Amino acid sequence: MKPAPFRADHVGSLIRPDYLIEARQRRAAGEISAEELKTIQEQAVREVVALQEDIGLHSITDGEYNRGSWHTDFLLRFENVEPHQSAHKSTFRSSEGTVENKPHTVRVTGKLGRPDPIFVDDFKYLKSVTKETPKITIPSPSIMHFRGGREAIDTTAYPTMDEFYTDLAAVYAQEIGDLVDAGCRYLQIDETNFAYLCDPTLRAQVQTSIGEDPDELPHVYARLINAAIAGRPDDMAVCMHVCRGNFAGRWVAEGGYEPVADVMFNELNIDGYFLEYDSDRAGGFEPLRFVPKGKKVVLGLVTTKHGEMETVDELKRRIEEAAKFVDIDQLALSPQCGFSSGIGGNMMGIENEKAKLALVVKVAEEVWG
Repeated sequence: MKPAPFRADHVGSLIRPDYLIEARQRRAAGEISAEELKTIQEQAVREVVALQEDIGLHSITDGEYNRGSWHTDFLLRFENVEPHQSAHKSTFRSSEGTVENKPHTVRVTGKLGRPDPIFVDDFKYLKSVTKETPKITIPSPSIMHFRGGREAIDTTAYPTMDEFYTDLAAVYAQEIGDLVDAGCRYLQIDETNFAYLCDPTLRAQVQTSIGEDPDELPHVYARLINAAIAGRPDDMAVCMHVCRGNFAGRWVAEGGYEPVADVMFNELNIDGYFLEYDSDRAGGFEPLRFVPKGKKVVLGLVTTKHGEMETVDELKRRIEEAAKFVDIDQLALSPQCGFSSGIGGNMMGIENEKAKLALVVKVAEEVWG
């Protein structure tokens, strides 16, 4: 197996320091230049790289410090893609109750294109400041479709959805190809929609809101992702992070992986899966029986939704439970999501974040050596 994903790994986004948040606000207000912001961001990236290396992680990200959002900063760089307010409400849940809003999404107004590389320069800088394995994270191409459906895709540019999916995969392939040329050998695709299609309520909404068959969509998205990564070299590890929504400790979906497990593990041509398993929202480990030999599952057992610490014994016990359904040599450990999917809304401080990442490293060393 490829070394990545690592036994102790993490999803990617990390809590931004206050001075970086302030700098982005000052840039938005026109108080500092783009170059000044870039200098500050690079300083913050160097610091967060050192934080990860000091903890003992071998998978190093830039914390997504160059983004305001985990997904729109990428998707809005496509040609003929613009911001769009969804007509459909999403319900975010937490222990404190529910909040309803209309999520920000995107709309396709013409033929898709990629005028310039998107995260390639970010990756080059990250690679230059770490001695470990740099990992870049990008949103899944399925997100360009799922939140708006057919009605958010221009019918003149794309009379058929097959044409849309072909162009969408091609744009992703261009970006991934440039990342490969820049030396990227560890790519993570952040995918929420496979997890949303595990939720009975959201599955019903898919039929009424975007007119899609929730049983067919996983197959469609698997073909889309496979086409996007088809040109990657053999020594590039591609993983998928599956998330039920994460902002300010709130989530959108719940339900075990059973409805999508077979498709997810056996139709996607990827190497590993970061799976949310920090609460009973994700169901049991039984769907891991579908994982074929040669693929890894990174168990997201450490929560980023609150600062309360898990224990070593608790994490070891859950790893043992998962190993009843898939060989323990195919397992790894990580937090269930990133620590900061966007700017603000964090449920803990940087010291909590460091403690949880250190716990992941400690347990992984004790379990796998």
